[in-house]
Amino acid sequence: MVGSELAREAGGAGFKVEGKSSQELDFTDRKAVFLELSSLKPEYLVIAAAKVGGIRANSNYPVDFLSSNLQIQTNLLDAAHKANVRRVLFLGSSCIYPKYATQPIIEESLLSGALEPSNSHYAIAKIAGVKLVEAYRKQHNRQWISAMPSNLYGPGDNFDSELAHVLPALIHKLHLANLEGAQSVQLWGDGTPMREFLHVSDLAKALVLLLMNYDENPPINVGSGEEVTIKTLAEMVARTVGYSGAINFGANSLNGTPRKILESSKIRNLGWQPSISLAKGLEHTYNWYLENLKER
Repeated sequence: MVGSELAREAGGAGFKVEGKSSQELDFTDRKAVFLELSSLKPEYLVIAAAKVGGIRANSNYPVDFLSSNLQIQTNLLDAAHKANVRRVLFLGSSCIYPKYATQPIIEESLLSGALEPSNSHYAIAKIAGVKLVEAYRKQHNRQWISAMPSNLYGPGDNFDSELAHVLPALIHKLHLANLEGAQSVQLWGDGTPMREFLHVSDLAKALVLLLMNYDENPPINVGSGEEVTIKTLAEMVARTVGYSGAINFGANSLNGTPRKILESSKIRNLGWQPSISLAKGLEHTYNWYLENLKER
């Protein structure tokens, strides 16, 4: 999702873009990654590759989320150093911050408290990536940076019921409920956690801006500044897909972090502002879903 949108945005900004998906290159294969970057010799590298998933997948497959992501990012960063890539942007996640961080979350909150247990293995891998970028800056004077986006969504997202993040999972579940004429749906958690969502197109614009204008050691937050409860999000998705049945919460207590909104003044001071509201982005994403996934 991120890589495809970034390729379009960077191409429009005048960059010559070479991208590889996980289907084209096994990023856990260290030799293959080194050969690829040695051949390409790019001036810029954005690391958007990662094994990602929602709260259920993170809870069920902690080894996969820790081991795979450590391999992916370490291979890419080490290979970038070997290939002498001038600018690297490592894409992290807002889950790297403590579960009970002061809100909105500032970049300095990193490693100031305990993580949310349900996705701590993924978060630890991402923290290791941030720290490896910092280490390369310190030891080898690399102009490499890290960006921490809030919850992402948009065309190209993963709508799989078992692996998806909350927003695409809701689109898929409520779309099917509408098709089947279901009178009610049961959702995970109690609906109270608050989340901040950023459309992938807005992120892509932010990443191009950062590549051209940001060169500091700390990671930089990229958030929309707009947060909603999961209950409100479910209601918005229901209206978008046309589902009018009941939405029930409380089947279990797997809520995750109670609130997670990023303090994003640093990137706003560089001139970036999100342009796609959640309501507009939901409609855009659902239309893509209908055109590409049909009744999956």
